[in-house]
Amino acid sequence: MINSPTPTEITFRPATRDDLPAIVALLADDEKGKTREECTDPLPDAYYAAFDAMTSQSTAALPNQYLLACQGDDIVGCLQLTLIAGLSRRGQLRAQIEGVRVSSRHRGQKIGEKLILESISISKLLGAVLIQFTTDKTRKDAHRFYERLGFVASHEGMKMALDPASS
Repeated sequence: MINSPTPTEITFRPATRDDLPAIVALLADDEKGKTREECTDPLPDAYYAAFDAMTSQSTAALPNQYLLACQGDDIVGCLQLTLIAGLSRRGQLRAQIEGVRVSSRHRGQKIGEKLILESISISKLLGAVLIQFTTDKTRKDAHRFYERLGFVASHEGMKMALDPASS
């Protein structure tokens, strides 16, 4: 008999194109995301084009993927994990995290913590020596969460919107 996860057990897997509606719903399930995302049925083609572009950049050594946290068949959390080769730090590999979300119905169950720890584990396994992300300055709870996990606000992030619609 094959052991299947219990309904409360969290498992992780890379996203597929078929997961896009659930991912966009998670991205929109947030005070900032609800103004940035367009969670319609069908989804705008731009999401599929972006997913295709993201996955076309991915290799086994340098993945660019959406990592999903699942509870049974339900997608309850996600983040984008990209490994980046670069010359700085003597050519060391770094990991970039983007778009971290946990379903509002599932918050408070340590799903976000498990998702971040899984992304750290994957990054280490692939040889990354640094993991980084940006977080909105207004997300004070998120800052405390990341600090509790060992992240340090060591740098000041800066952005410039190149398209007014993307800000």
